[in-house]
Formats: sequence, C-alpha cells, structure tokens
Amino acid sequence: MEVILMERIEKLGQMGDVVSVKPGFARNYLLPQKKALRATKDNLARFERERTQLEAENLKRREEAERVAKDLEGLTVTVIRQAGESGQLYGSVNSRDVSEAVSAAGVTVARRQIDLGAVIKTLGLHKVRVQLHPEVVVTITANVARSDEEAKTQLESGRVVTAEDLRQAEEAAEAEIEAVVEAVAQEEAPEAEAESSEEAAPESSGDEASDSESEETKHACPPPATPPPETRAAPPRGGTRRFAFSLCCQARTRRPYPRFATYPHL
Repeated sequence: MEVILMERIEKLGQMGDVVSVKPGFARNYLLPQKKALRATKDNLARFERERTQLEAENLKRREEAERVAKDLEGLTVTVIRQAGESGQLYGSVNSRDVSEAVSAAGVTVARRQIDLGAVIKTLGLHKVRVQLHPEVVVTITANVARSDEEAKTQLESGRVVTAEDLRQAEEAAEAEIEAVVEAVAQEEAPEAEAESSEEAAPESSGDEASDSESEETKHACPPPATPPPETRAAPPRGGTRRFAFSLCCQARTRRPYPRFATYPHL
C-alpha cells in the first residue's frame, strides 16, 4: 500500500515522500495518527498545494522540540520500585511511569513521546529515548531502584546495588556507629573521674565533722537521769480480792478518798 508521508517517519522517509508500507501498518498507525495520506491523485495535488504551509509548521514544531531537548539533555529520573534480591522487579516500569517522572523533574512530555522499546523489569540505569519531534530525539536515563539512597548509590557507582552491597553498607554503618560511641566514651572518661574526685572530697570533710562531734559529745555533761516509770506489782498468789485490798491500801497513802470508793465490789 502506497502512502504520502505528512512528516518524517524514522526508517521510512521524509515529509512528502511516497512510500510503500504494509496495509495493516497504514490502517492501524499512519492513517489514524494523520502521519500519512493515501497516495491518490487528489491527495497528491492537495499536498502540493499545502506543502509550503506544512513545511513552515513542521519547522516551528522542530524549533520548539530543540529547545525542550536542551532541558532534557543528560537528565536522570528516579523511579522507585520493589524488587527481589536478584534485582528483578515486582512488576515493571512502562512509558507512563517514565513520562510522569520526567514531568515531575520540570519538563512536560507525553507518554507517546517515550520510546522504551520494552518495559523495564530489572533494577539499574536504563537509557530511554524521548522523541520530541520526528527529527528531534534525546536520550535520558531512568534510575530504577528500591529507595532514594539506593538510587544515589547506583548513580555514583554506575551499577546495580545488590543484596551483598546492602549488607556491606549496613556493616559499615554499624562499625561507624561503634567508633563514634567509643570516641564519645573516651572523651567523657576524664570528666567522670573529675566528678568522682569532687564527690569524694565533701564525704571526707563530713567524716571529719562527725569525728569532732563525737569528741565533743564525750566531754559534754551527761543528760539528767529520768526516774523509771511506776510499775504495778503483779497480783499475788492469794487471789484477786487480796490483790485488790493491797492496791486500796496503797491508794489511801497517796490521796484521801473514801475507802473502797474505786472498788465497790469489795
């Protein structure tokens, strides 16, 4: 099937060329996208009438694409995905993911402008073609990693971060933490010794003060003796009545009150 190209098509030709393509490719891609017209006499005559205008519009679009290409030159975008220890992704990265990452970096591109060739299924640095115009193509880098730290390491080393690299990084971080802790402990040791010596000095002065107080108490006069408290005699073996009678006699000698006043049962 012969068609007239309305713009440059890679591996086919330039604008205005009449090329022969497969019918399916023409019906499914070139004609619906308005990238070509059927090679009929009417379409050839129409193209020749509009050729100057079409070339001017194409030149304008190419200049705009070249300006955008300067911003994309050398760009690296980061795409975070989960993956196994072997580096195989749990899923894939497609053209939509890359276009969203490029747009987040400050340059708007459409999904159809991203040419992956095939979806990305592994970690690492992947080259991606961005077709801004049929005549302007720029290459960017897609950094696919598990985290931002891993993406930074991949970008610096230029290779995929494996599980062994992660273990080595963890061991190095633990060793660095231990070294910092030891350094801090060594710096705090003299201060701790100085504080302990300062605490020991007041304790010794307190012992001297207590010794002097004990010597003063030795030479001081003893306190006056207090009389022992009065104790009542235990009840004799004669019984309760005899014991009560003896108590009554003792009470009569101390204060006057009627006999058996406090013991009416006697």
